[in-house]
Amino acid sequence: MKTTADRKVKILLVEDDPNLSLVIQDYLEMIDYQVKLCKNGEEGLAEYHNANYDLIILDIMMPIKDGFSVAEDIRKKDDVIPIIFLTAKTLKEDRIKGFQVGCDDYIAKPFSTEELSLRIKAILKRCIVTPVIAENETPKIYNIGKFTFDHGNMLLVAGEDEQSLTRKEAALLQLLCEHQNKLLTREVALKSIWGSDDYFIGRSMDVFITKLRKYLKDDPSISITNVHGMGFKFEVK
Repeated sequence: MKTTADRKVKILLVEDDPNLSLVIQDYLEMIDYQVKLCKNGEEGLAEYHNANYDLIILDIMMPIKDGFSVAEDIRKKDDVIPIIFLTAKTLKEDRIKGFQVGCDDYIAKPFSTEELSLRIKAILKRCIVTPVIAENETPKIYNIGKFTFDHGNMLLVAGEDEQSLTRKEAALLQLLCEHQNKLLTREVALKSIWGSDDYFIGRSMDVFITKLRKYLKDDPSISITNVHGMGFKFEVK
């Protein structure tokens, strides 16, 4: 499996089950991925900070630091790298929590290696074909009430205060600006930024909407309103 740069895709696998982790590692390396295996969440998070990876596979139930906590720490600085959760948990609430903390997919154990391979390919294709901010896109400056949104530098500025945005936060705010005072449907937002309008990924998008509201709360003339069952309306009065 090659990326657009024609190199092996690098996968960080964090799984504490020694038998399962070796099976997954051997299989992924057999189909031409480069895999680094870590045996607990703390080790996995340290490895993430030490090297560049294209995708992370995280077990949820792990010693020292669980998968949810690892994903939350990663998403504080990086909301682009794809994350797949592996878990024995099948409750809907656990799946929702997984997507709320920022995962891109969720696979319940037991699963086949073929299923894992297909899900990895689908996620990588989505991330490569639908980049959050295209490299050839002309950066824009948006005036939003008391704020200036510098799309190219992913900055939200109000006077002397600057708020750095992640790539997905910047992409979502840009979509809202382009649809100001009009309905931005959930389908359009999800497919434009996440590449899929899956229900659980939609729950992840709701987390980003909440973050944008928090960043903009100092200007009461700005609102992001939920339109039930449809999407969002971004208004500047």
